Amino acid sequence: MPVARTRCAALVGVAGHTVEVEADVGRGLVGTHFIGLLDTAISEARDRVRSALLNSRFDWPDARVTVSLFPASLPKKGSSFDLAIAMAVLGAAGLVPAARIAEPFFLGELGLDGRVRPVRGVLPAALAAVASGARTMVVPAANAAEAALVPDLAVVPVSTLGELVDLLREGEASERAACLDPMEFAVPADEKDLDLADVAGQAQGRCALEICAAGGHNLWFLGPPGTGKTMLAERLTTIIPPLDREQALEVTAIHSIAGTLPTGRPLLARPPFVAPHHTASAAAVIGGGTGQIRPGAVSLAHRGILFLDEAPEFPPRVLDSLRQPVESGQVTVSRANGSVTFPARFMLVLAANPCPCGLSGEAGRFCTCTPAVRRRYLSRLSGPLLDRVDVKVRLSPPTRAELLADRALAESSVTVADRVAEARDRAARRLAGTPWRLNAEVPSSLLHGGWRLDHRVLTPLNRAVDLGNLSARGVDRVLRLAWTIADISRRPRPTSDEISLALTMWMGEEL
Repeated sequence: MPVARTRCAALVGVAGHTVEVEADVGRGLVGTHFIGLLDTAISEARDRVRSALLNSRFDWPDARVTVSLFPASLPKKGSSFDLAIAMAVLGAAGLVPAARIAEPFFLGELGLDGRVRPVRGVLPAALAAVASGARTMVVPAANAAEAALVPDLAVVPVSTLGELVDLLREGEASERAACLDPMEFAVPADEKDLDLADVAGQAQGRCALEICAAGGHNLWFLGPPGTGKTMLAERLTTIIPPLDREQALEVTAIHSIAGTLPTGRPLLARPPFVAPHHTASAAAVIGGGTGQIRPGAVSLAHRGILFLDEAPEFPPRVLDSLRQPVESGQVTVSRANGSVTFPARFMLVLAANPCPCGLSGEAGRFCTCTPAVRRRYLSRLSGPLLDRVDVKVRLSPPTRAELLADRALAESSVTVADRVAEARDRAARRLAGTPWRLNAEVPSSLLHGGWRLDHRVLTPLNRAVDLGNLSARGVDRVLRLAWTIADISRRPRPTSDEISLALTMWMGEEL
């Protein structure tokens, strides 16, 4: 009997890699042998595939069956290879035309009764299929919407193994491709209908939120409970422009690997908002796992917001592990069996109470914390981490007038979002022809080169450096912040006023 070949995809980080699945049904001692650097889940596929074939009323070859997954040097993990293995075995046994399974990619897990179950990572696998020249991909019906996000790919959804075999016996798989409109699968806006107008008062917090949204800067809110720290952070996504097509696919691919995509509407067109609990482990925040390395909260927040509420309650090891991804925009997770790099370019938003009881420094309210306890509480946020936070704001409880004011008079998210979009457009025109999109991403070489400001404008900055209040990293962050403030103010370049305001916001002198 001939050797039958088909294709699947293996995931390494957020990238898919083509895997050629070969099956040989021939002479020798009866048995099934898998080769190709496989993990336990794939080694167990022999039992899943065999039961699926028998329960779908297909005979399992009474011969020596050898299944090879090439390249052998590429690690292969998970159960998404089941469908491709079944097709290769059926092709080698002559139960389906071998020529009709050679070009398509097959992705899916098989149940013992022959059902084709959904799997993770369909989007990066589909991107890998198109990159390798494939034009047809067979996926579980539940994953069809996700695969359809990739242009120039005919998606064939199947629910059972028997349905797929009948389809291949009748003609080419591409003839049964579903007609799916990718934009129909965009996740709708948050049903909670958040709006910045819901926040009473907090003009300083609103201003900080707008500046950070315009430039992609990191933010720290400090204030007692009930001042609106969480409300402001949650509404940050309502004033940030939606993701473009390229960014949406990039973000969706990460969430696909993590298994967090909504069923039936997988395209994430809005910047993600990720808020891990303060008991989250370093692996949950940074990424990791004992088997397949999976993205953590920092990668799930890529192109969006990572919000750490009650930030001092997080373990110091978790907080300090954020320093590298905040600076580089990516995170590398190393394990004994290899290293994986995930994208992690996000806006970090921290929220903290001034002390464990939250009442320190508030008029008319008695704080029970000793000075040593207060210092120890906030010292959990290390200096190197706060040195990477561009804007630091202290919030006070809103006044009675602010609480009773007509909320209709407050600026809505739509109004603020228009100004943010205009400021981002100014930055985009200035950054045209470079790989950067936001002021927060601009490297130091450009700040002190092509964007260098007049020494008279930098007087407040130079004074802070002379006094030892500003590190070299802080100088760059203040300059980036000043450019964002100038964009919001519709100025071509920052003046000393923007430099002074940026310096005040970075130092958080009222903290």
